[in-house]
Amino acid sequence: MDPKRKWLWIGGDMVAVLLLCALAAGGWWLVRGRTGLPAVPPTLNSEQIATWAAATVAAQQTPGAPDTPIPGTAPAATSPPEPTLAASSPTALPPTALPPTAAASSTPQASPTPPCLAARFVKDVTVPDGTTFAPGQEFTKTWRLRNVGSCTWTTAYTVYFDRGDAMSGPADINLPHAVDPNETVDVSVALKAPATPGTYKGYWKLRTDDGRSFGIGADRSTAFWVAIKVVAPTPTPTPTPTPAPPTLPPPPLPVLDFYHEASSAEWVSGAGILPFDGPDNDPRGFVKPRPGALLEDGSRPEKVLEMHPEWVDDGVITGRYPAFTVIAGHHFQAQIGFLALSDGSCGAGDAIFQLNYREGGTLHPLGQWHETCDGALRTLDVDLSSLAGHRVEFVLAVMANGSSAQDWAVWVEPIVREP
Repeated sequence: MDPKRKWLWIGGDMVAVLLLCALAAGGWWLVRGRTGLPAVPPTLNSEQIATWAAATVAAQQTPGAPDTPIPGTAPAATSPPEPTLAASSPTALPPTALPPTAAASSTPQASPTPPCLAARFVKDVTVPDGTTFAPGQEFTKTWRLRNVGSCTWTTAYTVYFDRGDAMSGPADINLPHAVDPNETVDVSVALKAPATPGTYKGYWKLRTDDGRSFGIGADRSTAFWVAIKVVAPTPTPTPTPTPAPPTLPPPPLPVLDFYHEASSAEWVSGAGILPFDGPDNDPRGFVKPRPGALLEDGSRPEKVLEMHPEWVDDGVITGRYPAFTVIAGHHFQAQIGFLALSDGSCGAGDAIFQLNYREGGTLHPLGQWHETCDGALRTLDVDLSSLAGHRVEFVLAVMANGSSAQDWAVWVEPIVREP
């Protein structure tokens, strides 16, 4: 179809559309059979009219549709189909906003699992700290402990003596009954006050049936203890008129106990600073309390402080104690020697013992003694009157005289006594 004829058809169709709109307003329907369009509803708005007109144009331009000639004209040659106008897409509605999704609640964290082996001290059932006893008096110490771990304590578990003053107690004692987690147990140990007046303290811990040690505190390795005072009894006057025989006054109490204060001293060897009560195979040397250890003379004193020098030839170990004020008449007293071998015999110990003091940053000697393991202990008594009024730091030292392999050197009951 040529352009003129095509536009004539389109114009005629538009007139028909307007006529149909007018007829619809009057209440009747008209069907336009020539274009094949559906009947127009009674009321049409502008948008529907535009859509209908577009559909009419599209129908006239549909490829392959035969041209209807205008009356009185000859049929025109077939022309290539015109491009079809794209139908407008309906306007998309904006998406409906969804309410915000509540944030997922965080997963509750599980409570930390308690350790298998852990204890808590509840109270001293008997013998609170500082209880006074007469020399040699027997007593029973009872602790109440709580199992705050996750493992049950069986009767194969023991409470064992760890360090300090043994007070003639057993090496260990089994728990009286099984203790489930969060249960308590009362543990009792039969002890005996030492024969010498003074202050004594023994440390105890728990041990499993397979040898694992544990205690109280946040680190589960702190020992619980028994602490007592031993005081000589006041002599009772004889009721008879005969005068009572004079009694000797009790020995003076120590004013500085090097054995009990050893944990407060600074321990050093040629390899550097050492821990107190460290392992006895430390190649740097070690210092350990050895209560009741067998000594070269066959005795087993309660206050034995072992100092092993660094495991090299001519090795050294020293311990510097906190500052102490000396008064006139003070004496340093101790015995020195070596531990015995397991069979009770002497080893090859050969060492030099020293008592020094430090004042104003300078080290001063007070005494030096060369000892070998010969089956006897040496007794020391050093008058400190020359230091009266001075505040000094005492220093104990042991130096290997050659090989240090068997220098299990000991200080027995090292103290400063009042005059």
